[in-house]
Amino acid sequence: MIRTWLALRRAGVLGINERNLRLINDFNPRKLMRLVDDKTQTKSLANAAGIQTPELYGIIRAPSEMRKLEKLLDHPDGCVIKPANGSQGNGIQVLLGPMRGGWRRSNGQRALLEDLKFHVNNILSGMYSLAGLPDFAMIEYRVKFDDVFDPISFGGVPDIRIIVLRGIPFVAMVRLPTAESDGKANLHKGGVGVGLDLVTGRTKHGMQNGKITDIHPDTANPLANVSVPHWDDMLLMAAKAYDVTGLGYLGADIVLDKGKGPMLLELNARPGLAIQVANRMGIRPLMEAALVADTEGLDAEGRVALAKTLYRRFVPEPAPA
Repeated sequence: MIRTWLALRRAGVLGINERNLRLINDFNPRKLMRLVDDKTQTKSLANAAGIQTPELYGIIRAPSEMRKLEKLLDHPDGCVIKPANGSQGNGIQVLLGPMRGGWRRSNGQRALLEDLKFHVNNILSGMYSLAGLPDFAMIEYRVKFDDVFDPISFGGVPDIRIIVLRGIPFVAMVRLPTAESDGKANLHKGGVGVGLDLVTGRTKHGMQNGKITDIHPDTANPLANVSVPHWDDMLLMAAKAYDVTGLGYLGADIVLDKGKGPMLLELNARPGLAIQVANRMGIRPLMEAALVADTEGLDAEGRVALAKTLYRRFVPEPAPA
C-alpha cells in the first residue's frame, strides 16, 4: 500500500483527500458554491459577463405551473429538460423534436406529455438534486453538436471539461458519449474521457471506466489528433468563470454548437480527478505551479497566456500528426 502511494506521489498524481483539503476547502467558500450548484444562477452570471450559454426557454418551479410545460417544449429542433440543482447528468431529458403526438427522446423512444410531466414532477420533488431538496425544472435550447466529433462520439453531445485554479486553466479533457452511457458524456456512466493538450486543443489519450483506451468503443476510430475548434475561446470562457464566481477551483463544462460555437453548459465546484487518467499524467506539478504563479494585474486573457506557458513547462509539445 505504501509502495503504491509513493509511486503515485512520484508520478505527480493528485489524490481525492489532497484535492479536498488544498483546493476545495481553501479556495471554494461554501457561500460561493451555490452560484454553481444552481444552474440558473450560473447561467445568469455567465450571460452578464458575455459568456454564451444555451438559451433558457423557461422554468417550472411548482406543480401548479405544469400547465405551461407543453408550450415550453414546443420547439421544432427539440429542447432539454434538466434539474436546476442536479449533478452528474442525472435527471436530464434530451428531446430531439416532435414525434407523433409526443417528442422523440435522444435514444429514439417516444415520450408523451404525461411522461414528461411525471419526469418534471420527479425533478420538483428533489429526486435528482444535490441534497435531495425540492428543486425546479429548466427547459432550454438543445445543443446541436459540431460534427468535428462525429468519428469519436455516439448518440449524444460531447463536452469539454477545463479545470481552473486561481483563474488559470491548467488541465482539460473532452468527454464523449457512448452506447453504454446512453448518449451522455458523463464518465461515471461509461462515457469516454480524452485528454487535451492545453496549448493546442488537440486530443491525446483516452480512458473509459478507469481503463486507458486509444479508440472509441462504438465507432472504433482513433481518439488522438482531433483538433477542437475555437479552443482559445474556450480557455477564455473557463478563465472568466473564475471572475464571475470567485471560486478558486472549478471545472468549466463547455459544449460546441454547430451554428452558435462554444457555450458554457455548467460549472462544477468539485471537479473530479479522472482527468489525470484521460491525460495519462499526474496534475500535481501543474497544480503547484498554478498555486504560486503571479497573477497580479492579469485579466482572463493574461491568465490564459500564463496557463499555456506553465503547461508547456511540464508537458512537451506533441509531435506533428
